[in-house]
Parts: sequence; C-alpha cells; structure tokens
Amino acid sequence: MSYQKYGIKPQLVERIKYKLKNAVVKDRIRQLLGNVTKYDLQDRPKVRRLVKAAAVILQEQLTDMQEEQIVNFVMAQKIDPNNTFHLLKLWGMFR
Repeated sequence: MSYQKYGIKPQLVERIKYKLKNAVVKDRIRQLLGNVTKYDLQDRPKVRRLVKAAAVILQEQLTDMQEEQIVNFVMAQKIDPNNTFHLLKLWGMFR
C-alpha cells in the first residue's frame, strides 16, 4: 500500500477506518474537510493543522513522527478534492 511507504502503520489506518464508521465522527471529519481546496492540501502548515484537528476528532494520540508521516503522505498525493479521479484513487488505497 502506498501509505506504508511513508511509514504509516496499517494498524493506525485500520483503527481510523473503524472510528470513521461512527456517523457522528464521520460527520465531524466531513465538516472539517468540507471546504478544503487542492491549494490547502499543498500548504504544509494547513495540512498539519488539519491532521491535528482530525486526530482530536478521532481521539488519536499521534506522535510528532506519525504526524509528519501523514503530512508528507497527504502532500505527496497532490489531492484535488474536486477531482473525482483523485478521490476514487484515495478510496481504493484505504478500502
């Protein structure tokens, strides 16, 4: 899996996927990311803030190293939230 190349552990991903099955948590994450643009996702400080905010919502204690790995992963994907192909690619990574 692509995210493993960045040092992100599959156990963390599985835990987060499980937590996102909770409708309330999923809705809070959706609100957090609802107005994010592709430019926001290429701005390291903004991505870091989003990762920290998502960790709080998910009640995940991320180490500085995990946070940096996630930020690097997000930035490397060059995600455009308005591009359906990008979203499908991400969905496929985390199914």
